[in-house]
Amino acid sequence: MAITGNATPLIALNAVVVDTETTGLDPAKARIVEIGLVPLKGGKLDEPGALRDLVNPGEPIPPATTKIHNIDDAMVAGAPAFAGVWPKLAERFGDAVMIGHTLGFDLAVLKRECERAGLTWRAPRTLDTRLLAQVVEPRLGGYTLEHLASWLNVTVTDRHSAVGDAILTARIFLALLPKLREGNIRTLAEAEKACFALTEVLDDQHRAGWEQAVAQPRGRVRGSLDRIDTYPYRHRVADVMTPVVKTVAAATPLSDALAVMVRDKISSLLIAPDATGAPLRVADAAIVTERDVMRALGERGPDALKEPVVHFASRPVIALPRAAFVYRALGRMSRHKLRHLVVENEDGEVCGIVSSRDLLKLRAQELTILGDAVDTAGDVHELGAAWARLPRAAEGLLAEGVGARDIAAVISRELGALTRRAGVLAEQRMQAEGKGAPPCRYALCVLGSAGRGESLLAMDQDNALIFAEGEPGGTEDLWFKDFATIVADILHEVGVPYCTGGVMAKNESWRGSLATWRARLASWLTRSSPADLLAVDIFFDLLAVYGDARLANEIWRDGFDAAQGNVMFAKLLAEAGGEVTPSLTLLGGIRTENGRIDLKRAGLFGVVTLARVLAVRHHLVERSTPARLAAAVTLGRSVADLEALDRAQAVFLDLILAQQLADMHAGQPPGNKVEVKALNAEQRGQLKAALGAVQHLGTLTQDLLY
Repeated sequence: MAITGNATPLIALNAVVVDTETTGLDPAKARIVEIGLVPLKGGKLDEPGALRDLVNPGEPIPPATTKIHNIDDAMVAGAPAFAGVWPKLAERFGDAVMIGHTLGFDLAVLKRECERAGLTWRAPRTLDTRLLAQVVEPRLGGYTLEHLASWLNVTVTDRHSAVGDAILTARIFLALLPKLREGNIRTLAEAEKACFALTEVLDDQHRAGWEQAVAQPRGRVRGSLDRIDTYPYRHRVADVMTPVVKTVAAATPLSDALAVMVRDKISSLLIAPDATGAPLRVADAAIVTERDVMRALGERGPDALKEPVVHFASRPVIALPRAAFVYRALGRMSRHKLRHLVVENEDGEVCGIVSSRDLLKLRAQELTILGDAVDTAGDVHELGAAWARLPRAAEGLLAEGVGARDIAAVISRELGALTRRAGVLAEQRMQAEGKGAPPCRYALCVLGSAGRGESLLAMDQDNALIFAEGEPGGTEDLWFKDFATIVADILHEVGVPYCTGGVMAKNESWRGSLATWRARLASWLTRSSPADLLAVDIFFDLLAVYGDARLANEIWRDGFDAAQGNVMFAKLLAEAGGEVTPSLTLLGGIRTENGRIDLKRAGLFGVVTLARVLAVRHHLVERSTPARLAAAVTLGRSVADLEALDRAQAVFLDLILAQQLADMHAGQPPGNKVEVKALNAEQRGQLKAALGAVQHLGTLTQDLLY
């Protein structure tokens, strides 16, 4: 099973929930008399898709078991033998995960029925609700379906029929998911790993003759991705767009617009509301293409040339930010069947256009649909399924030799897109609940590594909200509090956990009007203790991902302007970030704990903090760590040290990402601790050099602040 299976969120699982009714409870002798199954499609129970088959066991059914499931010899007399029903069932199972309750018994019986009939048995990937329940609550009084249904408030109906029990098991599985998330078990592989640790239960089931109901998470059984064209993942839309866009006013006759297109040899024109020459906002723009002109002439004849061009234009236009990666343009144009895509700047103004001709040299791969799968997800289940593509995208790019810095930028862009989609779904839910539309303009933002473009696969939420007007506790604030809570819940459910430090817009400290944020900034600048500035530093990484980006850009730039030259504030930010953990021994060895080193604590965090502090102190208005370090180099001080830190950050990211992917294959949640023994000699040398570069960060910070 590839990593896409391992990383699949349980809320988006494709599975078949199965139950059997048999002639007895001894798996070595029991014969199947009924099989029931019900699909889970993208984490949703598909009751209409349930399937029930009676099976003639070829031997009398004991009266004692008939009393349990109400199936007697007369009922199965005309039913096919197991060999007659298995091909249809095997097709329904396919490659889906099989879920059951005390599933080891069902697996043992199915395997023996296949052996008796001379049929091929292939062990599926499985989850057992009985094991999952014990993982969640090891002190529960019992783990029968009745016990679990009562505990989870699941209604019991049609008990001791195969389909009825399969549906009940499915509902119990879905009810367990929130409790599993509380224990940081979100993916298929994490659930397998947790169940596999229940060795005593599994040993008891083995002694009873059951098949093992869960296996260790499976790693690769096939090679890495086919070679992919990495250009779309390394370059931005700004790199391929045409920056000069021809614009005409809405009232311009179609004939004049056509003349401009012929004269300038272009295939599209943007339409502005008027001819003032002011920057054209994407929200106000329309577009007319050569195909639109041909269609107008075909339908209306020469008379169409006299009409205003806006009559034949399309709006709203489909746009992407200029900082988006090219793979997003490929996916967006493919989904909408477009030949032209408008490009917007950070303030929502048109700054260029991308045509299909610009992208002919680029191949659209399976991974190019990642972005649009996030953008078009209709609910949390679809969003979770889309998000599960991300580890495979990262793995494929890493296998192609793309550096972790570039991969982190892709991951960050998608985390921003995920947050944006959560905002869209939250708005829809607010309106569905009768709470109305947003009361004013607002910007939903990401902070920290997502804002800097440096996120890897171990992430949690860091978000903020800025709205145009309103007071704390006022009508606007209360609406946005509910909205931000829904956003946080969606992200948490999909697989981006709540921030343990509370940096989320649902908390009052991280949302507010422009006036509130300005007051907050002023308050931060007057603090005198590092403890008063914990988590404040990531404000300077703020990036809007949904809503009116101008609000976010304005307050972000205000923060840099207010802090410019304030040495004490920068010093306190540096102290609030803490010190780097010494990680090299006196003899040049690498300090580890249980064979691993936490590279975030040992170096990465220190590099990020220094770069941010220098940006704040010297008014280097940049977001990413490499851009901040490059800007700091222009100050002409400690150039060699800054360049060494830049290289160190790249090394830390490369090693952390590779370890995260390896851990996900093993069913472990991704983290920042790297197994040193698994590194080759070259990697160890790079790591030692990187750790050496951060050994004197404290001294370097002091030198560069003053």
